[in-house]
Amino acid sequence: MYRNYIFDLYGTLVDIHTDEEKQEVWEKLSLFYGYYGAVYKPHELKKAYQCLTDTGEYTHDSHEAYPEIQIEAVFRSLYMAKGISPSDELVLHTGQFFRVLTTKHLKLYEGVTEMLERLKRLGKKLYLLSNAQRIFTEYELRRLGIDGYFDGILISSDCGVKKPDPEFFERLLYTYQLHPEECLMIGNDEQTDIAGASRMGMDTFYVHSNISPECRQTVQATYVQMKMNIGRLCETLGMTESQEGEVNR
Repeated sequence: MYRNYIFDLYGTLVDIHTDEEKQEVWEKLSLFYGYYGAVYKPHELKKAYQCLTDTGEYTHDSHEAYPEIQIEAVFRSLYMAKGISPSDELVLHTGQFFRVLTTKHLKLYEGVTEMLERLKRLGKKLYLLSNAQRIFTEYELRRLGIDGYFDGILISSDCGVKKPDPEFFERLLYTYQLHPEECLMIGNDEQTDIAGASRMGMDTFYVHSNISPECRQTVQATYVQMKMNIGRLCETLGMTESQEGEVNR
């Protein structure tokens, strides 16, 4: 087995479905903005939000190959466009209210908690490398009860860069002093998770889940599982109860 297990989050450990196209989202969000003096019509707010997120203006550093947006800056800008200077707390609450409105379901895949517990019993180090926004993900990890399993968590919105950019992987390796040959990257996206980690010299485990992008060709990974099944993943890596202690790497 490996010393270090690096997980993607959404689509690998967490099953999530969001929908930003629902009219109800923008009706309620415009009402929320209006409570604080930023009056928008629903369609106006949606258009302004999409314009800000599409332009890439609110990325940390535009010279990165895969820059990450700062979603808090988008919600703040929407207030300021109406002459309102929001507090950091209001921006946070606005973003989280938006997340609640757009989330249709959020749950762990079956067997995730048991897998993480088993890895910890085996003395393995667990890391999370996620293309995500901290104002959403930090609270969702806590809500799902898995935040305490990880020895390190890197979220792209904090770093200004996202997978598959080598800098994001390098930051994880440098921050926690990891050696690529001792790491296994587990993810559901053949480009961002698998190709990105492979370029860094890591072994990879591709798991095709219900929200994985379509595979246009044979996935090039150390391990490939074309159907989400955490129990089967554990079997492949020698992590079932009967296999514990038998496989070491």
